[in-house]
Amino acid sequence: MAFSRLEADIPKGRRFQTTKVEFKRLGKTNEKISSIGMGTWRIGSYNSPSEKTEQIRAIRRGVELGINLIDTAEMYGDGRSERLLGEAVASFRESVFIATKVWSDHLHHDDVIAACERSIQRLGVRHLDLYQIHWPNLSVPIRETMAAMEELVRAGKVRHVGVSNFSVDQVEEAQNALPKSELVSNQVEYSIVNRSVEKDILPYCRREGITLIAYSPLARGAILESQVSIALQQKYRMTPAQVMLNWVTRDERVVAIPKAARVGHVEENAFSVSVRFTQSEYDKV
Repeated sequence: MAFSRLEADIPKGRRFQTTKVEFKRLGKTNEKISSIGMGTWRIGSYNSPSEKTEQIRAIRRGVELGINLIDTAEMYGDGRSERLLGEAVASFRESVFIATKVWSDHLHHDDVIAACERSIQRLGVRHLDLYQIHWPNLSVPIRETMAAMEELVRAGKVRHVGVSNFSVDQVEEAQNALPKSELVSNQVEYSIVNRSVEKDILPYCRREGITLIAYSPLARGAILESQVSIALQQKYRMTPAQVMLNWVTRDERVVAIPKAARVGHVEENAFSVSVRFTQSEYDKV
């Protein structure tokens, strides 16, 4: 596995002092995104100003540690996630790779265009780095949706096109409907608890040079507690969550976007791939 790493210095006095952030190629492009990104499900919803401040601090801390991939969606908090993310990164927009998603109810041509414009406005940016179809909608022809995606790319509103929760057949149909653009990613659920993508989606992504963006990589809190995990925790001085993130991103085509609304969780996630396990250790897990 040939990954690139960037040394990031951490201010003194923090829990962690240094980290090595691992980057991987996005699809077949020359774009480099961090192996560990940040997911924003439920971020933007808060009960107090202090909770909002903590969410913004968490995002900024992740970027400070070298994470550049941040994923959101128009349906997260009915747009509140995008607004908070835009506020958090406003002063360093060019340092982050922003991925967002259009909801399945908005996949007709004109609806895609309008949804993209709304996301751009909420985020306070000029363009989206990655625009993804959140879920397939069988009642809307994929060719119609992809025509809108290509129009957005030509207009400079979107840099890269991706999908989410697509089967192999649906990914192929989407790619065939993009005569001038390359489909760069498929965002799907993947963790040590849910390995269903290993049957066909992950092998397909490897063959076709598509990035698999793993959501719920920590299995929604179902932290691994096996003997192998304990051994790896002790050997590499990692938490169970770090072992899970290291394992799920072991393939050069896979990056992960764990949700982290607290600074401590972001720091923990960022350090999960500072070192890699041996192949035999991955096989044992």
